Amino acid sequence: MSFTTPDLSDENPDVEALAPILSNYGGRKEFYGPIETLLCPDDNSFVKELLNLKGNGRILVVDAGGINTVALLGDMIAGAGVKNNWSGIIINGYIRDVDIINTLDIGVQALGTIPVRSEKNNQGSVGVEISFGGLSFNPGNFVYADNNGLLLSTKELSI
Repeated sequence: MSFTTPDLSDENPDVEALAPILSNYGGRKEFYGPIETLLCPDDNSFVKELLNLKGNGRILVVDAGGINTVALLGDMIAGAGVKNNWSGIIINGYIRDVDIINTLDIGVQALGTIPVRSEKNNQGSVGVEISFGGLSFNPGNFVYADNNGLLLSTKELSI
């Protein structure tokens, strides 16, 4: 199904828009679905773990506090997300391997890129409320994203 976030915003005035802080990097330029949340520092252990589970069309929303010293997503972990049917990955942080991620059938939005990989120390909290870009994300909320930005809704929208 095709949609644009401007049209969804016009049709659903109760949805909230994320501040314009993220850029699109994935091969899927428009994506939507219910979300799972992850709060993690400079450690992508849980990003990898979650994207290796069945996604069932969900979107993983990661709050890394905007850290810009390491990447929390690379091509191999993004590829696991494709294989396991995740619709997208939203990261308040940085990614790497963007030329390959751009070819994968998954939506990816992040603050930017850095080539440095993260440590793996099993740090993070899954399924908790996270906040960034002026929004609070909770598991089960719905995200709609495209090149125009990101919308957050407490309920599934008709597209």
